[in-house]
Amino acid sequence: MTTDTSIAPDADASPLRDSARRTLAVEQQAIAALAQRLDHHFDRACELVLACQGRVVVTGMGKSGHIAGKIAATLASTGTPAFFVHPGEASHGDLGMITPGDVVLALSNSGETGEVTALLPLLKRLGTPLISMTGRPGSTLGRHADAHLDSGVAREACPLDLAPTASTTAALALGDALAVALLEARGFTAEDFARSHPGGSLGKRLLLTVRDLMHEGRRLPQVPLGSPLRDALLEITRQGLGFTCVVDADGRLAGVYTDGDLRRTLDHYGDLSALRVDDVMTRPGKRIAPDVLAAEAVRVMEDNRITALAVVDEAGYPIGALHMHDLLASGVI
Repeated sequence: MTTDTSIAPDADASPLRDSARRTLAVEQQAIAALAQRLDHHFDRACELVLACQGRVVVTGMGKSGHIAGKIAATLASTGTPAFFVHPGEASHGDLGMITPGDVVLALSNSGETGEVTALLPLLKRLGTPLISMTGRPGSTLGRHADAHLDSGVAREACPLDLAPTASTTAALALGDALAVALLEARGFTAEDFARSHPGGSLGKRLLLTVRDLMHEGRRLPQVPLGSPLRDALLEITRQGLGFTCVVDADGRLAGVYTDGDLRRTLDHYGDLSALRVDDVMTRPGKRIAPDVLAAEAVRVMEDNRITALAVVDEAGYPIGALHMHDLLASGVI
């Protein structure tokens, strides 16, 4: 006997989807309400972080701790050095990670979490500024903070109003709002973001230059003007880049000869033995500077429907060769 595990077509009514929609509606309302409560405390929190000479130390317990970890990661990747410290561990030695030059961002929905409030005397002694994010401005954590961010919600999305759901979503959104406000205040750019994410595709597009990927030295295909076409074809085959540079008597780039040029040559000439590369090369040939972003080299190749570029210096001397395969292998495209 076989069991049918296929999913039935959508019905007009679904208790599961109804529950999901209620959850999303509650959380949507919780986030929308945050905007109405932003006040001078938010400005003060931003000012404290912008003036910080150290790092933002983010802490929280339980579900708030998970949100705190994500906020720390978001801050760190958008220009604000930050890291997460578990409040329980902080009381047992990890407080040594916090210095007077840092700023502490502490999360607690109740504002009364013991492991977090236990840090208050130690932070006051150090003179480390404290930003709190709680659902109760009048709580212990809220009252003792230099700036308080109100992440309170009317109710949790959990039907029992117990499991942290809307409250953690609100805290996460408020953390994102803080990170983005700081990002804009710092003038943080896409290039800055790429430097924090060198392994990602964005980092590669914004950081890798033609110089990083080009073939140079003995891997640079080139033949002098006046060379028999046969020599140019041998150089293309030997280097395997689909083209060769053609240089003048001074060593400057005079043109290029490519696989595409070879096809056109075969269409127009019956006998190739008497041809010289000068007769059939492309002048002056597409070229690019070494310090141009590799992503720009991709655009040049795509716009001109070519697969390789000669890399030249300011004086016009070829110093490298770049092939589309190099760009693909690097992850730029």
